[in-house]
Amino acid sequence: MAKSDQDDGELEFRASEEKLTGGGSTRSFGSDAVTLGSDDGTDTSGEKEVDKYGFSGGAQQDPGHAEEIPMEVLRHRESKWLEMLDSWDKWMAKKHKKVKDRCQKGIPPSLRGRAWLYLTGGKVKEEQNRGKFKELDSQPGDPKWVDVIERDLHRQFPFHEMFSAKGGLGQQDLFRVLKAYTVHHPEEGYCQAQAPIAAVLLMHMPAEDAFWVLVQICEKYLPGYYSSGLEAIQLDGEILYALLQRVSPIAHRHLKQHKVEPILYMTEWFMCAFSRTLPWASVLRVWDMFLCEGVKILFRVGLVLLKWMLGSQEKVKACSGLYETLERLRAIPTQYMQESFLVQETIDLSVSEKDIEKEHLTQLRCWKETHGDLHHKPPPRMHGAKAVMAAEPPGRQDLRQRPTIIVEPPEGEDARDTRKAKREKRKKKILPPQEPENAPPFLLEPSPLLQPRTIHASKESVSSTEHDTYL
Repeated sequence: MAKSDQDDGELEFRASEEKLTGGGSTRSFGSDAVTLGSDDGTDTSGEKEVDKYGFSGGAQQDPGHAEEIPMEVLRHRESKWLEMLDSWDKWMAKKHKKVKDRCQKGIPPSLRGRAWLYLTGGKVKEEQNRGKFKELDSQPGDPKWVDVIERDLHRQFPFHEMFSAKGGLGQQDLFRVLKAYTVHHPEEGYCQAQAPIAAVLLMHMPAEDAFWVLVQICEKYLPGYYSSGLEAIQLDGEILYALLQRVSPIAHRHLKQHKVEPILYMTEWFMCAFSRTLPWASVLRVWDMFLCEGVKILFRVGLVLLKWMLGSQEKVKACSGLYETLERLRAIPTQYMQESFLVQETIDLSVSEKDIEKEHLTQLRCWKETHGDLHHKPPPRMHGAKAVMAAEPPGRQDLRQRPTIIVEPPEGEDARDTRKAKREKRKKKILPPQEPENAPPFLLEPSPLLQPRTIHASKESVSSTEHDTYL
């Protein structure tokens, strides 16, 4: 590679780094080269056929390597998840390992949205703040953030049927969620990397649920990632780099030799939780594990990719400098991102919460020596669903299920007959069980379990007691 070309490439990436760490009103998380779709926000989907995830093209469309689960296995998993969600607090308290194992196997698509809501504690937040999202949604928001959000809407998954149409329902909901967050956290405002996070959530749940899961991700899972200065993501970059020395010394030595700073390749990976990097089947599986186990999953995925891209002498020989190395990390071959391979490698990699926290303290000391105190001190990071629930124990009422579709009986003669039948049923007296003659005294006092109860007909949807998915 000619020196002038190398200098140009280095300048390009340094400019990207300066953009990320700058003090402007908008926090960017990468160069515009990764933006998909047209800049004018026009519909890019046309009449193209969509895959099972809703994509009509683009790099993240299913390449045909996604795992196909037999229908009977999927139905069996759904029944297990329905049982867990019905007694979520008990499962999390006594059988968390089973919950983790089932997240690693993959959450059934029909229940993924509801599971994410429960895993993150978004369900509890929503129940404890009933009406809060409606209040935030009704406020106009800071014009500075509103303008930036509106300009970003068309960049989020333009090949997905939900976001392909300019001004469509998907883009409207995305705007509502992001704007509501800026009103909820005016001191933090809006960061561009929040948009793909919110978009992924909206593919699986309504806007109000997506808002509360976004709040939990920003406050509990990745605190400080989206604040001005982006110090938290820079610290995590150094943690990733330090852990790489243990996982793949060859890759670590190569990055150090060519002065490839972590911020140049891992920023978008972590801030967008790999949602703009991996094939979609892999994105969903990574998110299932990430929302269950916490940020260690992002570290593991990043380490797996670095190890397989730069973990041998033959591979690093093909990357003669900074530019070539970054190009290699931007063009990861499909076989290393394929669902079953990546998930298994991620599960097998031995990097724990303790490893991350130990390295975090080390890097924090180094940061203070070179940069001084942090300008923004985020709250402690919660490592997954169990930690979130332990920090904010839910009441039983916080986990109650609410129907999203209530079918009203049709008006007319049939409806009157239905109402009349219900009234007549309520009038009927339920007789207590007959007491035997000369019954012992303990039988004369009816047990609470034998007290007559009236069973009311459910008004909930027959298909689900709660929203399962937007797909």
